[in-house]
Amino acid sequence: MEISRAVADVRPTPWTGRFDGDGDEHRRWWQAVAPHTPDAAAPGARDAGSRAAVVVGFRSDEGVRRNKGRIGAAAAPEAIRQALGPLAFHLDRDVFDAGDVVVEDGSVEAGSLEAGQARAGRVISELLDGGKLTVLLGGGHETAFASYLGVAGSETVRGGKRLGVLNLDAHFDLRDEPVPSSGTPFLQMARAEAAEGRELNYAVVGISEPNNTRTLFNTADRLGVKYLLDEECSAEAVQEFVARFLDSVDVLYLTIDLDVLPASVAPGVSAPAAYGVPLPVISAVCKQVATSGKLMHLDVAELNPEFDIDSRTAKVAARLVNTLLG
Repeated sequence: MEISRAVADVRPTPWTGRFDGDGDEHRRWWQAVAPHTPDAAAPGARDAGSRAAVVVGFRSDEGVRRNKGRIGAAAAPEAIRQALGPLAFHLDRDVFDAGDVVVEDGSVEAGSLEAGQARAGRVISELLDGGKLTVLLGGGHETAFASYLGVAGSETVRGGKRLGVLNLDAHFDLRDEPVPSSGTPFLQMARAEAAEGRELNYAVVGISEPNNTRTLFNTADRLGVKYLLDEECSAEAVQEFVARFLDSVDVLYLTIDLDVLPASVAPGVSAPAAYGVPLPVISAVCKQVATSGKLMHLDVAELNPEFDIDSRTAKVAARLVNTLLG
């Protein structure tokens, strides 16, 4: 049998969770998710209006290490799967797991991060071109550039659709550094878009003013980045901000850096937030994006299970993924 090229470095392992029965009325995520194969369901297998979704893990600490953060995010894809597994499955779409892309920590010269981002990008592009809704589980926020490579390389974006990148994050991640890291992905995207004769359409919800230097704000202003500060993130303000952004794009890539949430809600991240955006507001954004019909790819980044408390952050990540695919 021909093996799909849209398979990552490590094949998926069986999901686990609570067992209440085999019927649809008892179904949980671990019972619903199947390994992605060449003959994985075409779009709309369960419902004519729903694309099948494919989960891919991105096991990477290297970007966080280069950014002098707390490493441990390479273990996040498995932790999110474990948190998703026991959840009741109410989705009207098929969900598949294509396994993980693995980034080996190492020297900058080895280029392990860049090579891993390129591999993940190829997997995402092929899945998107096959009509799937793709979900990349990071990993530090270097995950975002892997996602971008996949989205930008897809037939949809190469065909001229207006792409928007919406980031839920306390940080711009627009650092201008000699070596790419978890702090540089959106400047990398801006430069890649400029090389193609386009401007990056980038918006951020949840920016923490004390945690972004004036240089980063200047870079954001120069690039035309739209943003809301964390202290401005009322439910109404965020809803209006996201609605305006959605109106300006044809397709959307949503990236969630879990440090956008308060440390009490998401303690298991590299840089816990002293303020943060309330979970109900972030959840509402996910519902708004999911119902827009424009979401083509999403990722979740910066979960660090080593610093999580009672799997609190992993469970929040799982809940948000469940909402976005619902």
